Amino acid sequence: MDANRKKEFWRAVKFTLFSISAGLIEIVSFTLLTEFSGWSYWPCYLIALVLSVLWNFTLNRKYTFKSAANVPVAMLKVAAYYAVFTLLSTVGGNYLAENLGWNDYLVTGINMVLNFVTEFLFQRFVVYGKSVDTAE
Repeated sequence: MDANRKKEFWRAVKFTLFSISAGLIEIVSFTLLTEFSGWSYWPCYLIALVLSVLWNFTLNRKYTFKSAANVPVAMLKVAAYYAVFTLLSTVGGNYLAENLGWNDYLVTGINMVLNFVTEFLFQRFVVYGKSVDTAE
């Protein structure tokens, strides 16, 4: 494995580990809100998602992508991604859970996997593209 591929492999591993920690934040907060708030699916999911995004963005910018890019610009790009992803996953998830009777946790798990894959690609190639490893 050449040096570049090895570096990208470890970048994906770090992203995965940080995403697991963000996923734990999301599922714990989702569970607490679902079990104790009495709210419908969408506010529980939305609050949990925002908490995990803030955690994941902070860690991945510094440790995974090691980017010296302008933080507000990077945050705006991530916000644009989440404007689309959150709308689709919240409306779609709510439809699956509330209208079709799918299990709330199954729907949230599906959303988390979709988020993991698409967010890595978006952050790697759009948010940090040419600024990867500039903070080393």
